[in-house]
Amino acid sequence: MLQKLSIRNYALIDSLDIEFDKGLNIITGETGAGKSIILGALSLILGQRAESKYFFNQDKKCVIEGVFALADEHLREIFEENDLDFSNESILRREISIDGKTRSFINDTPVNLSILKQIGEKLIDIHSQHATQEINDTDFQLLIVDSLANHKALLFEYRNGFKKLKQDSSRLKKLISDADEARSKQDYEQFLFNELEQANLKEGEQEDLELELEKLTHAETIKRALLNSGALLNESEPSAMQILKEAQLQLQGIEKFDPAINILFERLKSSIIEIKDIADEVSSLEENTVHSADRLDIINHRLDLFYSLQQKHRVSNNNELLAIQSQLENNLNQLLSSDENIEKLQKEIEQLKIDLTKQATQLSLNRKKAIKTVENQTSDTLKKVGMPSAKLALTQQQAELGKDGRDEINLLFSANAGQAPAPVNKVASGGELSRLMLAIKALLAQHTSLPTIIFDEIDTGISGETALKVGEVISALGGNMQVISITHLPQIAAKGKSHYFVHKNEAGGKTTTGIRKLKQEERVAVIAEMLSGKNPGASAIENAKELLG
Repeated sequence: MLQKLSIRNYALIDSLDIEFDKGLNIITGETGAGKSIILGALSLILGQRAESKYFFNQDKKCVIEGVFALADEHLREIFEENDLDFSNESILRREISIDGKTRSFINDTPVNLSILKQIGEKLIDIHSQHATQEINDTDFQLLIVDSLANHKALLFEYRNGFKKLKQDSSRLKKLISDADEARSKQDYEQFLFNELEQANLKEGEQEDLELELEKLTHAETIKRALLNSGALLNESEPSAMQILKEAQLQLQGIEKFDPAINILFERLKSSIIEIKDIADEVSSLEENTVHSADRLDIINHRLDLFYSLQQKHRVSNNNELLAIQSQLENNLNQLLSSDENIEKLQKEIEQLKIDLTKQATQLSLNRKKAIKTVENQTSDTLKKVGMPSAKLALTQQQAELGKDGRDEINLLFSANAGQAPAPVNKVASGGELSRLMLAIKALLAQHTSLPTIIFDEIDTGISGETALKVGEVISALGGNMQVISITHLPQIAAKGKSHYFVHKNEAGGKTTTGIRKLKQEERVAVIAEMLSGKNPGASAIENAKELLG
């Protein structure tokens, strides 16, 4: 329930604090006193759009704050879903700066406007004479039936399943589209893959062949140089080996006289061994260096294939070609697996449709049973508010699976005997529409957990005995929940547990709106004025006392 509403710098309000009670709270005041301003301020913390022109003082920010007592633990879930701290006493606040920018807070945690509205809608239902148009909304008409069908868990499960059906159907559509696109490229990609696979590319092969090509191309030059080198090392007169061996003989025999000579002798000895190995390897390389025209053709053909493929795929080496080959292989494999995935998803969707159809059928059966209860209980309430011949009829038709099942619910209404039920907007007057909505709201209040409902002058178009009966219905509604009713009718005002009076103040050349909670004797005077105008007589005062009981 709404415990306290604080308003700072809004429209005609400079500073205002209202503490509401449980049960039925009545707000009255002369036309233009500011009742709608208070309601407008409240709507801001429920997520409505704000405009800077509503400031009382254009140099100060506007702050609206509501303190709510939350006894319903079901609200905890929506707080936790939005990473908000849940408290049995929660505060919703809206701040509007002078440039029109707004900030919203729930329990001092900043939130965006959509979250503020989402949670605000769970706390308060504002019903005005203009809001009766929602009765023509098909979703609202379905909500009426669902509130009495006692299938909240089933409906929640169905909605989640239907949401998954939409997601899976979108995913299937994309899979099929991607597969069709891939299939259009399949033949070409298969050709490219086969071409690369037949090339039998190996990592590092190109570099090895290019090196071998260099050797074969310059084989005669290499062989000649190796022959000359080998001759100088080991065959010419004198050769490098002969000279080194002669030097070794000169040192041999004197190395024992000087350690330094011995070291040089050993080094020379090692050098001779190394030179001999070099000479042998030069000779071996020379013998194996052969100019092979056939091998040269093979290498050139192989490298031409590499270069051609690289140019075709716009890359510079075989490693990049191998990466392309791998990607093509993945693409082809994915096409095969995508067909399997499509088939699997199609089966899942078909099964989901079967499950949803079963759930939708049960929802329809539940709604069919609830419709009669809605019609009977609403008609009973309409009789209490002075419409004994009024009739509410709900039709149920089957359609394609939708977010709430397969049902299309249409609400038809007849206010008078002998009049066939028809769409509400075609047959109901303003007063009849207000009472019909009151009857429906009273019914919904018994089956939903909404903490607070606000009636904003829904008594338009009624008076006398009818107004008295409407007041009794609203009063009974206040026995189950917090009700705030803004009214011009004394018959309704007298039913309130608490009564608040909205008034204007003029001081310093400025007009402000104020509100105060009336004491019992003040209520008598205010209701007497509502009955007969300013300066009520004794009979009006007695009538007011009688209304107040």
